[in-house]
Amino acid sequence: MAECVINVSEGRDRSVVEAIRDAAAEAVIDVHSDREHNRSVLTLGGPLDLVEDTARRLVAVAVARIDLRAHTGIHPRLGAADVVPFVPLSDDRANGKYWDQIVEARDRFARWAGEDLGLPCFLYGPERSLPEVRRSAFRSLAPDTGPRDPHPTAGASAVGARPVMVAYNVWIARAPGVERSVGLPSVLSVARSLAGGLRSPTVRGLGLAVETGAQVSLNLIDPAATSVADIYDTVAVGAEANGCSVLRAELVGLVPRAVLASAPRRRWAELDLDEARTIEARMAER
Repeated sequence: MAECVINVSEGRDRSVVEAIRDAAAEAVIDVHSDREHNRSVLTLGGPLDLVEDTARRLVAVAVARIDLRAHTGIHPRLGAADVVPFVPLSDDRANGKYWDQIVEARDRFARWAGEDLGLPCFLYGPERSLPEVRRSAFRSLAPDTGPRDPHPTAGASAVGARPVMVAYNVWIARAPGVERSVGLPSVLSVARSLAGGLRSPTVRGLGLAVETGAQVSLNLIDPAATSVADIYDTVAVGAEANGCSVLRAELVGLVPRAVLASAPRRRWAELDLDEARTIEARMAER
């Protein structure tokens, strides 16, 4: 069993998001769209061959329907089908053969996208990290498959093989009654500072501007090593120290059930956690 957690560069036009979702309807277990990021995360789950097949159909529609020349959004992006990671839903460290199958699926997908869609693909996982791809693509790093130059409307894709991770955003704004002063940093500066302070081998973070203030956007690449509650509390304390407060937390996509166990049930609503939004619950519904 596997996931493919595809990030596409469209979160505003519902008709486009629905067309992309419908292309992989038999494997879609979650859709999360964000207008300010102008991005949607579509999670596919099931047997690896089904996930691989539906990922191809989904990405073909995304490439056909999304034109990056007219795209605006606060999230960094390489392309229309920006990130295509294949994820094992078993302990990949204990099952080396299954991990090899995930990497092989990733490589097949990248070759197909390069040949059939004319889409340059950069591999990440065992070879390099996703942040390395974003920093180096079309500069010091050439595509692993497909044309050497970006697709004219769809850009390129980062195609990965990785373990389960958690995408999590904490929204902050100027605290009520606190006015901007000469010595007070902007909300965006606070978000960037907090994101930088949280970065580690198991956490990646960005500070992004949003209409209501700013967002600390985080990827917990080893959910067992990092508590969502601790992340939220660290942001809340740091925000308060700089004249800001937390507006809300936002889980992007799904989480392993074990993440719920790391936070008291009484805090699940505050942390945007719910049993219904676990990978295990959604897979059981299929």
